[in-house]
Amino acid sequence: MDLELEGDSALVTASSSGLGKASATALAREGANVVINGRDKGRLEEAREEISEVATGKVIAKQGDLTEEDDVKVLVETAVSEFGGLDHLITSAGGPPSGAFLETTDEDWYHAFDLLVMSVVRLVREAEPALRDNGGGTIVNITSRSTKEALDSLVLSNSVRMSVIGLEKTLSRELSPEIRVNSILPGSHETSRVENLVQAAVERGEFDSYEEGMDARGESIPVGRIGDPMELGDTVAYLCSDRAGYINGQAVVIDGGSGRSNL
Repeated sequence: MDLELEGDSALVTASSSGLGKASATALAREGANVVINGRDKGRLEEAREEISEVATGKVIAKQGDLTEEDDVKVLVETAVSEFGGLDHLITSAGGPPSGAFLETTDEDWYHAFDLLVMSVVRLVREAEPALRDNGGGTIVNITSRSTKEALDSLVLSNSVRMSVIGLEKTLSRELSPEIRVNSILPGSHETSRVENLVQAAVERGEFDSYEEGMDARGESIPVGRIGDPMELGDTVAYLCSDRAGYINGQAVVIDGGSGRSNL
């Protein structure tokens, strides 16, 4: 299916690895010009080279920290100056550390809010004029299934990420019809984030080995496996396209059916 994204411009944050990288890859493969972002310069350049292999447009790597307001401004300015505008903003950020409520500090809570919520606030604030000036565009926020169903040992993610969903729903009304806003709620995918969570579970004594933990994670999912990041990336690209033009203000769960929430 041709999503007709050729020549569009996109900014994808936290895209040097994981689901952000998969989203940038999917957009680049569809012909969009993409700015990718990460804090680690070496890993970011490696990602740019890999994505460029399948891209038909430009792929530009821009180092930056999403908790720094000036860095956020530079990311948006880079996309606009390099591509002549901005059509799509995909927000993603590394998850906060796992742990139980009594193990967290005030600093943990403030950092999680800054990373997960304020990064989106600042990105949308900076990108909105460019998205609107280009005749309208899209925003896709990559969050977590934890906004639908609280997950054990993820109190920060369970609590803080819900703010992004409230923001997304509000923006879908305030910015429409020029800008559509949706969210993706991932379940388990083969990313370093999942690897870290499984390792943490091993250290807590929940599994005897990393391999056992990964097998158990897949067995608990109705489709029998954890997800391929590109499956999520392709969904992001679809939501950015005009083929999804009537999808707005939605939180799309991609978890292989593992969630038990009715809504």
